[in-house]
Amino acid sequence: MSGEERWCVVTGGRGFAARHLVVMLIKYGMFSVRVADLGPTIKLDADEENGVLGEALKSGRAQYVSADLRDKSQVLKAFHGAEVVFHMAAPDSSINNHQLHYSVNVQGTRNVIDACVELKIKRLIYTSSPSVVFDGVNGIFNGNESLPYPPKHNDFYSATKAEGEALVIKSNGSNGLRTCCIRPSSIFGPGDKLLVPSLVAAARAGKSKFIIGDGNNMYDFTYVENVAHAHICAERALASDGMTAEKAAGQAYFITNMEPIKFWEFMSLILEGLGYARPKTKIPAFVVMPIAHMVALIYKLLAPFGMKVPQFTPSRIRFISRSRTFDCSKANDLLGYTPIMPLQEGLRRTIESYPHLRGDVPTKRDGPSKSELILGSGKVADTLLWRNKKQTLTVLLILAVVYFSFIATGCTVVTAVSNRLLMALVLLLIHGKLPQKILGYKIAKIPESRFHVSEAASHHFALSVASWWNSVVSELKSLCNGNDFMLFLKGVLSLLFLSILGAVSLHNAFVIGVPLAFISFVVYEKKEEEIDDLVRKFLSFGCKLKSDVSGKISSSKKQQ
Repeated sequence: MSGEERWCVVTGGRGFAARHLVVMLIKYGMFSVRVADLGPTIKLDADEENGVLGEALKSGRAQYVSADLRDKSQVLKAFHGAEVVFHMAAPDSSINNHQLHYSVNVQGTRNVIDACVELKIKRLIYTSSPSVVFDGVNGIFNGNESLPYPPKHNDFYSATKAEGEALVIKSNGSNGLRTCCIRPSSIFGPGDKLLVPSLVAAARAGKSKFIIGDGNNMYDFTYVENVAHAHICAERALASDGMTAEKAAGQAYFITNMEPIKFWEFMSLILEGLGYARPKTKIPAFVVMPIAHMVALIYKLLAPFGMKVPQFTPSRIRFISRSRTFDCSKANDLLGYTPIMPLQEGLRRTIESYPHLRGDVPTKRDGPSKSELILGSGKVADTLLWRNKKQTLTVLLILAVVYFSFIATGCTVVTAVSNRLLMALVLLLIHGKLPQKILGYKIAKIPESRFHVSEAASHHFALSVASWWNSVVSELKSLCNGNDFMLFLKGVLSLLFLSILGAVSLHNAFVIGVPLAFISFVVYEKKEEEIDDLVRKFLSFGCKLKSDVSGKISSSKKQQ
């Protein structure tokens, strides 16, 4: 750069796409780059230390500034002396929290606009999203910028992004400010911490076998360097003289790789490239939606206790089961945008950037988890840890039937069983009286053999009962001989637990205990290290507190 130093600002500059834009801006040398983000200081990754950004920070061609967009004074300080602002900051889209998204995407964007106007900044490029025109119900096929905002958005992120986008477009022309909005579709590439890691986590947990929907929904994905390139194209178009800038300003633009592909084919290519099997089993979206709503409810309850944001949410199900393709003609005509990286090459680079996530690389945990050891590594563990989904859902269904049949009714066990048997007898009588055919439909009669227990089955049942009884007797003998103190301790603790449990009503034990059992072990398995560390800190604090109290008591006794 020669002559007077020119600065641009990238808000959310440590985000996924923003990092690539920062590097591209530094390479092109048009501006010195001010990276603005929430962190008090910038922490460079190992590959950044001696890379383009690290060298630019050392030479002064790049600066880092800590700024919270919700505080206008911090925004003004970060933007001072800048000519261009690339507003890319936004919260994690998977967190469906209205207050968080509104405070950043709307109020923060309003502060960005006001600061640009007050400081007479010339150009503002806002990173929006194609989701601003997606209602979560209807697919979009080759949609263009004439699509209106829907009456209701798919989630709070999309709704607040639309509000922020509208503010930026409306501010075009204020005190000489030129603005435009970029809508990049489904960004992927090296450095992504959401798409590829979550796909691999699902594959390692055995959850990547399923295709949600019919698998034919088309999607537009955009390689991250093409997104950065689109932002620079927008800035150059707004900086042009005459009609080019006038036409480009105050507009929104869809940005894609211009290579639509089936959503599940794209996911399969990433999984296969990393050594995992591609998904094959198709499940209709309406089947999994109730489960997604349940997961969202569980997250709402457990989020304050550190539960990670789940990927299996209603809004995410709608995203991955609908078509979303967009027309980039407007960006091509008014901004001069064309992709600089083809889709297949982008995929290859993305896959190569995650060698540590390959299928042949062992996971961090070696051996069974503590949850599995506690539960005995058998059918109980498979059920409570959701290893065998069919088995878990079957047990939950049986428990639900037991609850609504015997506990929720408030009847005694004898009354409840009698009522169910009475109902069964009435249904059997009605079924037996029905004719062989009704309106041409044959009525299948229940054969007598259904009610017979075979000699082999009864013999097997008797052997099982006898085997169980003999094992109990063997344990009792060992206990009577005084040979097994651990067995005695287990028995005492079990009986104490039962006595405590006996003080709780059966209804409360069922309502609280069953959900807790099916959630707590899974949460502990996922967050084992964090929970163990928290327990250690708590015990350490308790020991320190006890020591301090003991010390004060002993010192007071000495003084007396």
